Amino acid sequence: PSNMNVCIIGAGNVATHMAKALSGTAYNIIAIYSRTLSHAQALAQATHVTLATNDLMQLPVADVYLFALKDDVLHHVAQMLTHNPQATQGLWVHTAGTLPLDVLPHNRLTAVLYPLMTFSKEANIHFHSLPLFIEGCNNEAYRQTELLARALSTHVTRMTSAQRKHLHLAAVFANNFTNHCCTLAYHLLSQQGIDPQCLQPIIDETAHKLRHMQPQQAQTGPARRWDVKVMNEQLQSLSNEPELQRIYQLMSNSIHQFAQQPTQDEAT
Repeated sequence: PSNMNVCIIGAGNVATHMAKALSGTAYNIIAIYSRTLSHAQALAQATHVTLATNDLMQLPVADVYLFALKDDVLHHVAQMLTHNPQATQGLWVHTAGTLPLDVLPHNRLTAVLYPLMTFSKEANIHFHSLPLFIEGCNNEAYRQTELLARALSTHVTRMTSAQRKHLHLAAVFANNFTNHCCTLAYHLLSQQGIDPQCLQPIIDETAHKLRHMQPQQAQTGPARRWDVKVMNEQLQSLSNEPELQRIYQLMSNSIHQFAQQPTQDEAT
C-alpha cells in the first residue's frame, strides 16, 4: 500500500511502540488521540505527527483507525467515535489480547492486530521479528489487516478471538508471573543484604535455554528432583512469610506433577 493514513487512538505503551514501528512504512500517521491531551501531544511530537487531540470528533478521514487502549475503555471510545462522520470509512483495528473482535461496532470494517509482547515506553522493541496475531470481520478486513501487520513484522498469524484469549492467558504465565517470581526473589535477597543483580546470569541462562528446549526439559531444582529435605528447609526459612510459603508449595507441587508427565516431544 502507498500513502495509507492512520489515526492512532491511545498514547500509552502499546500506542507508543505501534506509532514508532509504523514510522518508515507505507502507513502515515496523521493524528493521535488521547483523553489526556498532553499524552497525545508528547507522542505526536516524538513521532512527528501534526495533529494531537483529546477530542474524537477532531479525528480526520483515514484509512485505518488503530485503537490501542485499556480494555475497560475500548468499547466506550469506539462507540463515541461512531458519532464522528469523518471516521465512518476505513478499517477499525484494536490491539487487545483479551477482547473479542466484536468489541468494535458491527457496522464497521473491523479487525484485531495483537502484538505478543510486554511493552514499556523505555524499551526498544524490534517489531520486525515480533509475533502479530490478526483477525478480521470479513475477507477484506483480513486483507487490509494482513498488509498492515506485514508492514511491521515477518511473523503474522491468523487467530480467532477465542484462541487469542488463551494465548493471552499463556503469556500471563510466561511473562507476568515469571517477572513476579523475580520480584519475590529480589525481595528475599534484599532482606539479607545481598545484591539482587547477582541473579541476572541465571535469569539470562533460563531464558536462553528456552530457545533450544522445552521448559519441561529445562526444569531443574529441588522440586524437579523432589528433594524433600531441601524443600522442607526452604519452606521453614519462609516461616515469617506465609504467602511466600504458599507460593513455594504450589509451584513445587506443580513442577513435581509436570515432571511425572511425558514432554510434548515424547508424547508424539
